[in-house]
Amino acid sequence: MMSRLDLRGRTLDVRFLRGALPRAEFDVTAALEQVRPICEDVRHRGAQALLELGERFDGVRPPRLRVPADVLQAALDQLDPDLLAALEESIRRARLVHSDQRRTDTTTQVVPGGTVTERWVPVDRVGLYVPGGIAVYPSSVIMNVVPAQIAGVASLAVTSPPQRENTGVFTGYPNPTILATCALLGVDEVYAVGGAQAVAMFAYGFDEQVVEGGVTQTLTCEPVSLVTGPGNIWVVAAKRLLKGLIGIDAEAGPTEIAILADDSADPDHVAADLVSQAEHDPLAAAVLVTDSEQLVDDTLAALALRVPATKHSERVTVALTGTQSRVVLVDDLAAGLAVVNAYAAEHLEIQTRDAAAVAARVRNAGAVFVGPHSPVSLGDYAAGSNHVLPTAGCACHSSGLSVQSFLRGIHVVDYDEAALRDIARHVVTLAQSEDLPGHGEAVTARFGDEVPR
Repeated sequence: MMSRLDLRGRTLDVRFLRGALPRAEFDVTAALEQVRPICEDVRHRGAQALLELGERFDGVRPPRLRVPADVLQAALDQLDPDLLAALEESIRRARLVHSDQRRTDTTTQVVPGGTVTERWVPVDRVGLYVPGGIAVYPSSVIMNVVPAQIAGVASLAVTSPPQRENTGVFTGYPNPTILATCALLGVDEVYAVGGAQAVAMFAYGFDEQVVEGGVTQTLTCEPVSLVTGPGNIWVVAAKRLLKGLIGIDAEAGPTEIAILADDSADPDHVAADLVSQAEHDPLAAAVLVTDSEQLVDDTLAALALRVPATKHSERVTVALTGTQSRVVLVDDLAAGLAVVNAYAAEHLEIQTRDAAAVAARVRNAGAVFVGPHSPVSLGDYAAGSNHVLPTAGCACHSSGLSVQSFLRGIHVVDYDEAALRDIARHVVTLAQSEDLPGHGEAVTARFGDEVPR
């Protein structure tokens, strides 16, 4: 089912591990030239291009690009009560965790009369992308919207691909559960656009002519400052292409789970957790790192039972047998920690003795799940944490989505005359050392072109 990589007896330096550990093949560079004409089409033809691209790539032409308010409400009204309760609890927990992330402004008195304040200011407008291909992700609506709202973003827009399987009032719009979740969160600007064209829509904006009550009116999608949310390779390529014109959260690749386990782990739990992430995508990566050959044998036996019985067994099989998934054998837990820190997984489970102490030694991971009762699935939905996380090893330098993702730090410098006079000579000296005399003169001009003593 899963291939083995035996690293026992090897020197596990970072250079070696980066070359030895498996990764999904996700060639964003090759996709760039394919999304470029799509983005240019949206830039020049706006709404008409978006409607045609929806028909071309999603197999359905949306009735209109912006989902009407009554359709959003209808989606919420028909939501299954159990699902509604689950979404409400997920939202409550996400708000609880993310509310504690909000930063406060800090003022530092550098000298008497001279202060520097760091102000935390939310971006003006954000476009939030919610996937809608292989699976439906109302949880991604929550993970994007909640931190943006807590950050104080004044203008939020959500987009998700139109679904050709929808019927009735929802025909040609995103999945009704996505729409219901938007309504539940108070988001009323929702678009039926997916793929690279959705990122271009957020970057360039558009005007859409719609008829309501026999009256034609223009609905405008204003460009955004920042686009967040996971997507397929075309979404990622468009993000890379348009980065600079818009800010982006990350170039998210296929999902990953790594499990660091010893012989105390329950092999059936390990197998279930590997399957849970493998069912996302045929490119999903599942990696088990352990010093126990017995755990490997027992986990593979458990997978042999679980995989054929799971709903998406074909997809899971492709993911687990792909080059991106491995069982990695190591000499001991110290070696296992070296492996998982080099791998820098999106999701890392610690299923060992004294799991909390082992987890404290993890430096690189998007999120860490500690012990036998903290599966990744909990974080996907209702731990309160965010599930939009760095992939492809980016956890060694980047964080997951949070309130900070939607904030910008602005330094406010406020010096009075005496404070400037006190530092002026040093500023002039530094300016002259860099051969930028105008910098020094901008200071001395305030003192009659004399360097204060």
